[in-house]
Formats: sequence, C-alpha cells, structure tokens
Amino acid sequence: MDREATRADLAGKGVTMGDRAQHTPVLLERCLELLAPALSAPGRSGRDAIHVDATLGLGGHAEAVLHRYDRLVLVGLDRDPQALRLAGERLSRYADRTHLVHAVYDELPEVLDGLGYREIDGVLFDLGVSSMQLDEPARGFAYAQDAPLDMRMDQSQGSTAEEVVNTYDAGALARVLRVYGEEKFASRIAAAIVRDRAKARITSSAYLAELVRAAIPAPARRTGGHPAKRTFQALRIEVNRELAALEAALPQALDRLTVGGRAVVLSYHSLEDRITKQAMAVRARSTAPVDLPVEPAGSGPRLRLLTRGAELPGEAEVAANPRAASVRLRAGERIDERKRVQLKAMHQPRRRGGATGRGPHGDNT
Repeated sequence: MDREATRADLAGKGVTMGDRAQHTPVLLERCLELLAPALSAPGRSGRDAIHVDATLGLGGHAEAVLHRYDRLVLVGLDRDPQALRLAGERLSRYADRTHLVHAVYDELPEVLDGLGYREIDGVLFDLGVSSMQLDEPARGFAYAQDAPLDMRMDQSQGSTAEEVVNTYDAGALARVLRVYGEEKFASRIAAAIVRDRAKARITSSAYLAELVRAAIPAPARRTGGHPAKRTFQALRIEVNRELAALEAALPQALDRLTVGGRAVVLSYHSLEDRITKQAMAVRARSTAPVDLPVEPAGSGPRLRLLTRGAELPGEAEVAANPRAASVRLRAGERIDERKRVQLKAMHQPRRRGGATGRGPHGDNT
C-alpha cells in the first residue's frame, strides 16, 4: 500500500496522519513493509504481537501500526512529556492496547520487565529531534529562531544548552563540537564562546548562532548549510546524552526480539548511523573461528540484515517531507542460531577415510 492509499484508508476511519503539528512520519511505508512479517504473524509466539516504538514522538508511525494490526499491543516510549501527552490524544482510540511510558529508550529493559514482556516482535527507533521540538521556538533547538538556550527533550530535568555553553571550559566545548558535531572549526568556535561569555552570559540561540558564524572563516560559511548547524547538533546531543543512550538501548532492544522479530532504525546523522551499523553487524556474524566444524552454542549469528547498507529516501519522499532528506534506514531480523549450527554441521566436507569428524575406524579425531 503506498503513502496516499494509507492516508486515504486512515482518513476514511477518522484517523489523521499529518495534521498534528504538521507531523509527517518519515519513510512510513518502508517501515511498515519491513515490520510486516514480524507483526502480521499472530500465534507465532503464542500471543498477540508486541511492538515497541522507542521514540514515540507525536505517534505517526505508532498510529499506522495500530491501525493496520487490530490485535497488536504497542509499547511507546518518549522522554518528552509534551510529546507523550499529544501522542496519547492521537492514539486514544487504541488505549486498550497501548502502554505509553515517560522514559528514555535506554530504559527499555526496565519498561518491558515492568509490563511482563520478556520478548518483543518489533521495534522502531526514529532518532534525533522531533518536528514538534524544532517547530517550537521556546525549546531552543533551532538556530534560525531566537529562543532561550534550552535544547532538553525532557524539560523537567537535566542541564540545558545554556549551562553547557557557559560552564564548559574551552577544551571540553571543543571536544563536544568535534565529536558530536563533526565540526572542523571546533577549537575556534569554543575559543570564541569562552571569550564572549567572559563579557556576559550567553542565553540566546540567535546570539549563539551569530557568534558561531563569525568564528568560522568566511570561505567555509558559503557551503554546507547554516554555519551553526553542527554546533547546535553537538550541543543537543550533549544535553540529551543521545549517543550514550542509543549505544545502550539498541543492543538491548535487538536482544529482546523474539525469533522472527524485526527492528527498524531511522538515523539522521553519521554518528547515529555508525552506532546502528555496529550494533547490527556484530549480531549478524559468527564469533566462532572459521575453521571449526560446528559453531559452539551462542557463537552463531543472531540477526539477519534486511537492508544492503543504509537505505536513503527517494526524491518523492524528500519532496513530500523535506525533513526526511538526511534519513538513513537500517533493519534486521532476529534469527535462530541453532538452525545455522545444524546446517553448518550437515554441510561439513567428509574427511578422507570416513564420516565427518571421524577417523577410518570411526573413532573421534
């Protein structure tokens, strides 16, 4: 079913897809396609399918999944109380089979344990900052609008970007900008921030954006988008511990998948995608030496990669939803390593003089 067909089908039942805070789910049809085999097999694990939306946001992906699978149970996590409230309103018709939890996705094991779910059938991570957060100037995420330097996804706790900008020393600031923003002028920007804040505290997103622009050499400002883009990305990641949370959460989510369960991850910059690639790749290969006749238990691949590298959005997707331009999609399916062990043993070449693994007199070699 294509995007317009999905919209029409949902709209005919009173379900809207993009009218809340101009929210358009990224790569919706591709996500549904990849998750379908895991979510449309009731009875495979003796229960209704359990799907986790680890980054619920405004609930666009969750709404489509709940609509398509009328017995599916959704566990939705979000660290932003405002997003959780709006998603709850959006998904209210499905309240009898949803669990919406105020939590960061690295708390997923505790959430699932609390609900009594040992395994899950599907999980979706739609990473980065949400459209709602970008569109609300008061949140301080956007360098194109003036606002207090907050940048917290959960405004009820944690340090703000203002605290980072005004308290980190030049070395620590440069490290944040270099590592999380991949900013090659990190040291220059950090030095400019430290000099400027000595005169007065930096509190404005627009002021910081201009300060960053002025610190970057003029030729470099003419390419690569807004000069402050990488600095704002780095500060947001630092404030919200995004990469640390992802490094903990994704392996945990992959390991909670039941056999046949599937995971889909949407990343929006190379740092997120690198973590995703590594977490999936290590589970998609054997850890046993290649010359062993049988893979020891626990050493075989646990994941089958469903994409060849990272999938990028098509032109139509970007035209319909410009914020999808930087997305990179990866997906994997949990497999039964025991079947691979059996198959590998069956296909070992027979040794000279007798059966596999035995000498000419039938004794073990």
